[in-house]
Amino acid sequence: MHLIKPSWLSHSGEQKDFEVYSCHVSPDGKRLATAGGDGHVRLWSTESIYNAEDKTYTKPRQLCHMSHHLGTIHSVRFSPNGRYLASGADDKLICIYHLESGPPSHTASFGTNEPPPVENWKTYKRLVGHENDVQDLAWSYDNSLLVSVGLDSKVVCWSGHTFEKLKVLAFHQSHVKGITFDPANKFFATASDDRTIKIFRFTSPPPNATQHDMVNNFVLETTISAPFKSSPLTTYFRRCSWSPDGNHIAAANAVNGPVNSVAIIERTRWDSEINLIGHEGPTEVCMFSPRLFYTKKPAEKDLANGHSSSGLVTVIASAGQDKTLSIWNTNTSRPLVILQDVASKAISDLAWTPDGQTLFAPSLDGGIVAVKFEVGELGWVAKAEENDKALQKYGGSRKGMGLAEDVEGLNLENLSKEGELRGAESRMGALMGDFQPASSKATEVTTNGVKTSTTSTPKIGETNGTTAEPAKEKATTAEETADQTARRIEELKSRVTITKDGKKRITPLLVSSSGTGQSSLPQSQLVGAGFAKPARLDTPQTVLDLSRPFEGLPRGGIAAMLLGNKRKAVAVDGDEDDEHASKRPATGTGPVPIMVNGTDGLEPAALTTPIHGVVPTPEFLRPAVISPAISVSQVRLAVPKIRSHILRPLEKGVLKDETSLEEASKVPENIVLEAKNPAQIREPSHIMATKRGAQIWQDFLPRAIISVTGNKNFWAAACEDGSIHIWTPAGRRLMNAIILESQPVIIEAREHWLLCVTSVGLCHVFNVKGMSAAHPPVSLAPILDIAMTSLSPHGATAAPGVTSAHLNSVGNIVVTLSNGDGFYYSPSMYAWQRLSESWWAVGSQYWNSNDSSISALQTTAVGPVTGPKKSSASGGETAAGGGGVGTNVSAGIIPFLERHTTTEFLLKGRAYTLQRLIKTLLARDSYEGFESSVSIAHLENRIAGALALGSKDEFRLYLFMYAKRIGAEGLKTKVEELLNSLIGGILQDTTTTTTTTTTTTKGDLRVASVDEGRGWFSEEEVLCGWDRKDLLRGVVLILGKFRDLQRLTVQYGRILDLTAGDENGTGENESSMDLED
Repeated sequence: MHLIKPSWLSHSGEQKDFEVYSCHVSPDGKRLATAGGDGHVRLWSTESIYNAEDKTYTKPRQLCHMSHHLGTIHSVRFSPNGRYLASGADDKLICIYHLESGPPSHTASFGTNEPPPVENWKTYKRLVGHENDVQDLAWSYDNSLLVSVGLDSKVVCWSGHTFEKLKVLAFHQSHVKGITFDPANKFFATASDDRTIKIFRFTSPPPNATQHDMVNNFVLETTISAPFKSSPLTTYFRRCSWSPDGNHIAAANAVNGPVNSVAIIERTRWDSEINLIGHEGPTEVCMFSPRLFYTKKPAEKDLANGHSSSGLVTVIASAGQDKTLSIWNTNTSRPLVILQDVASKAISDLAWTPDGQTLFAPSLDGGIVAVKFEVGELGWVAKAEENDKALQKYGGSRKGMGLAEDVEGLNLENLSKEGELRGAESRMGALMGDFQPASSKATEVTTNGVKTSTTSTPKIGETNGTTAEPAKEKATTAEETADQTARRIEELKSRVTITKDGKKRITPLLVSSSGTGQSSLPQSQLVGAGFAKPARLDTPQTVLDLSRPFEGLPRGGIAAMLLGNKRKAVAVDGDEDDEHASKRPATGTGPVPIMVNGTDGLEPAALTTPIHGVVPTPEFLRPAVISPAISVSQVRLAVPKIRSHILRPLEKGVLKDETSLEEASKVPENIVLEAKNPAQIREPSHIMATKRGAQIWQDFLPRAIISVTGNKNFWAAACEDGSIHIWTPAGRRLMNAIILESQPVIIEAREHWLLCVTSVGLCHVFNVKGMSAAHPPVSLAPILDIAMTSLSPHGATAAPGVTSAHLNSVGNIVVTLSNGDGFYYSPSMYAWQRLSESWWAVGSQYWNSNDSSISALQTTAVGPVTGPKKSSASGGETAAGGGGVGTNVSAGIIPFLERHTTTEFLLKGRAYTLQRLIKTLLARDSYEGFESSVSIAHLENRIAGALALGSKDEFRLYLFMYAKRIGAEGLKTKVEELLNSLIGGILQDTTTTTTTTTTTTKGDLRVASVDEGRGWFSEEEVLCGWDRKDLLRGVVLILGKFRDLQRLTVQYGRILDLTAGDENGTGENESSMDLED
């Protein structure tokens, strides 16, 4: 551990050093922002702080300073993407700064001793929303939200995109002095002098969100007050922090009896059973390290696989008015480090670097201390993917509605929805005229959609419920006669009123207010449960016969709902006019005849004989039950329907397309995996494997089967509940069922690898042989244009569809989309790489799926099962002179992806707009070399893809094509770099290499050495399965005919001992030419 406290790292003035109230480190770890009592925001180089004792270090220390506030600045925070910097001060303003690309427009400020700025930070926005000092700021982890708190007891939410004020939360009763965000992006917590911490639930606003869209957002989840009942009110801040795994909140200025402490609040339960005790004074700030740590050094093998036997812990630092800095972790009851009297006044803020190994602590004495830990002192830093894994259980990678945190929250949500539904029904019922003012006369009521009868005898044949009435209403209630009704309407029509000026006026009569019940308008029967009349008796108005089902359908069932009860029946010849009424479907009592919708009207349904014998099996039984996780996922893929019969034939280890059982059984040695789903959802599904019609094994599963796959190594089936079952070829269960977060929509087997793509867009790759996963679940969201698509909060947004997902022989994922793009997931880089796209199809001269060199690749969808055969060193993959021997190139993924792009993009007519754009560009003055540049870039993209995939023969083919093109273009720089890369850096200047290594060492940055390089940068003699000298020989012979490049090619020809009359060289050149043309 090293303590660094440079004298120049302060907010110095003419008379004294001003207090430093806040600091923060940029996401890239290169800048430290500080804010102080001089009204300045200063940006420092962290590299200069680390090298403060190095007298030979001459780089700038202070990068920039901004003085756009009129008072003391209390908080400064970088946005998680590093684009913006926000500061809040006691002038009630929040300033947003952003870094402009150009150099600073001014040098040192006139009349000051400030050094000239190095970076050009400018004020981007000034936010006005507080009525008193701004005490603290925080950004959401997805950059969509900025929240500020202040001494006006308000919490103000700002859009992180437009910086529009979205909502003001006035729940606190006193000054608010701390704010922290949940790393899972579901909550944020605020700490106040009213001795409470309030947790707010929120949904990330879209970029175009306005204040009106956020009416129902930012809901108060809970209030925590137990740890702060007697906390002192003397602290300047109450800066709290959320742990990187999302499990805990650390709250400063808590008390445990008479002792000052830091309260650790557990998520979901929102209670504090853990307290960090040791500070002698009130704590001002506590800050979790942004990374998780291993308590024991993990093995290299475990790190490579993403697993470790030792547990993960979080590290937290706390400080306050006792001038002591304490550092704890969740595995020990005592602090790891206690630094007393590191400052002469209270410590006001804490900031960790993104790697979690350095801590900055400013204080009110004007100084800033940097505490730099060695590897292993706090623990061993885990990869950033461990944070994402820990946050997955809270939906950290999802966006949208959010998931219920616990059962109580879900029950509360259901009750709230029921109340809203009752209110909506009551309002709708009132608008539709169901509710009249209470009167002494008994009026007709409706309950559950069934009217109460006005007669004493029950109706016969009532199917949807029986009717009843109280005894009193039987004796007193009578229907109005026609004369009484007419007289009542006349009285209403003749109602006269006198206006203010003494004139008489007849009040107009509303049609529905007559109360006669004989309006021709449809009368709604919607009744709200919360709209009960106080004059009603407690006895029920309607009694349902529970011995019969109450379906809530009109008489006649669904047919009556679809066809209606008013359609005229078909006229029968010979019937009298008075008999036509009997042909109409009964609308009153009695049985309802079954009618069909004929061409001339309703006809009685004809009797049909029941079907005997073999009944054809339906193709689909029902839709699959959808996982609730799909409603909050960024990616939503369609789930296959539940099919009654699924077949998967297997022939000599190669999978075929799904076919019929008869066709699959024609091959004598073919094994067929057959899955049968029952018509009833509660019955088990049946799966079995047969060979020559004889059953090899069978099994039963409790859930319906969605899809099956397999090869000669294992069989696998995906079920409706998101489980994956795996069997050996003999039908023995190989492992327990694998439970996924949602239903698998694509399942694919390749050697010992199993690919599962779920409905929420996560790709799982399992190594069945090694009982492990190739990498953590990978989301399809990046390749579905989510980076440039605004997600709608009210529904799904259209995106390209996934047309196929495959695995190659080493377990790498290859995905094709409906827009023609093809992607490959690189497990070493943890990122998707685009191998094929429509841009190359339109702009490149080498895009031609019918080209001889490409068609000779003989590709399949996922590449060869076995590796390519070893070729001769001379590269003779084709016969010299174009003999009858074809190109023996391994089946490749890149040609398959490019053919798919041609099919989806060019052949389906989607390229017209882009082709017209290219044609317009080529006619302009500055685009003469457009087509040539795109063609060269396309070849470079092919070479990089073949090298990443390990496609040996494709790499050599594309390399020779590329060498010929850059030679013809005369690109000397690229030619020299290509030759030098192939030879492995033999001709590279040693002085340049030494200088580069020294500079890298001084910068304290670790770069992989030559021995650790991969691909072009490796020192091995083999490049993508080929001897480097063989590749260099072919490239030199191709470039030898270009005279303007012979100064370069001759040097490499000497290394390879090539002569002008070398027959092998000539043959190589001809072979290369045959491959390219």
